[in-house]
Amino acid sequence: MKDGSALAPLREPNFRYYWMSRLIDRAGTTMAGVALAFAVLHVSDSATALGTVLAAYSIPMVVFLLAGGVLADRFGRTLVIQLSNVLSGLSQLATAALVITGTAEVWQLAALAALNGTATAAGMPALAGVMPQLVPRDQLKAANLVLAVPENALMVLGPAVSGVLVAVVGPGWALAVDGTTYLLAMLVLTRVRIPRPADGQQRGGAIADLREGWTYFRGTTWLWVVVASFSLLNAISSGGLNTLGPVLATQTDIGEAGWGLIRSAQAVGFLVCSLILIRISFRRPLLWGMAAVALNGIPMLVLGLQPVLVAAMVGAFLAGLGSQVFGLGWDLAMQEHVPVEMLSRAYSYDMLGSFVAIPVGQLLFGPIGLAFGVQRVMVIAGVAYIVVALVTLASRSVRDLPRATTTVSARSLPQDS
Repeated sequence: MKDGSALAPLREPNFRYYWMSRLIDRAGTTMAGVALAFAVLHVSDSATALGTVLAAYSIPMVVFLLAGGVLADRFGRTLVIQLSNVLSGLSQLATAALVITGTAEVWQLAALAALNGTATAAGMPALAGVMPQLVPRDQLKAANLVLAVPENALMVLGPAVSGVLVAVVGPGWALAVDGTTYLLAMLVLTRVRIPRPADGQQRGGAIADLREGWTYFRGTTWLWVVVASFSLLNAISSGGLNTLGPVLATQTDIGEAGWGLIRSAQAVGFLVCSLILIRISFRRPLLWGMAAVALNGIPMLVLGLQPVLVAAMVGAFLAGLGSQVFGLGWDLAMQEHVPVEMLSRAYSYDMLGSFVAIPVGQLLFGPIGLAFGVQRVMVIAGVAYIVVALVTLASRSVRDLPRATTTVSARSLPQDS
């Protein structure tokens, strides 16, 4: 089957079980972001407290990402994903118990968020790097999209359902669903059968693995340029939209349920775009990806200028379109151009650089919004996001990167578990 056969990847048993595992995981995760934000605001009605808990998750996630990349490339990606899911599930269930029983305090939520962030750091490079080992190379685009379409459909429902649950029975139950789905996803993933890495690949030691990954990262211009750009973009969106957005919702007629609808509208954009991309060849993945991701600045502009629910939902929908274009473009660039044996480490350096400034945005935007006004800060953030995304296209290596029919490899392609 060639790239155009949309459902061909599901005929691969390993991919099919991976696909089921990811969907179960996503069903809970789509509710967790909204639920956690309002759980914190229920305990302490403060943007600073929310930023602190979000940063408690992000900081260990950033710190341990490189270790996650090494673990995935050395010991097997599916094994690392399973262990990550267990730790994430248990920490989220503990958070849910505290919230449901009304005994939660901000420091407890922050501590459990840090544990969850550590588990995420271990699992993310493995999740990102496993796809080329599940399907043939000419099915990578189809595999990414056949995963994206139902995931995005769940993202449409998840935030809205979570917003309703928060309003009706409280945020703890949505967090409990997320914790349970982590564990169910781990069980399904045990059906994936990929051989472990060859012993010879593990002789250099962890430091040597990190050094090798860094050498590849800094020598690949399109890779480090986009990562440097997203260091700024993610700081802006995490502070402007994810931290100040829920605060603004509680201060206006949008409310908790309305904020869930805004996030669901973004997910509708993801879903619609993923269906459209099935029919598009996408020959310059980063050119279109960076141009489209600039749309993420629109919901911040809309909320800052006039926080009206319908307008914010339209802006979020456009942001979802842009994010899906970039997400597919980035995954294809990485999966087709980076050697398979290097892929999890390359993703870990990508994630480290992209996420390193997220805690800065989460911690600073609350006080800045308090000092200068939430809406004014969101307008500035929206403009800054658009400018940074478009300036990235000044790099020829980014805008001219083509699709590749095969993935290059520095040595024989290893398999792992």
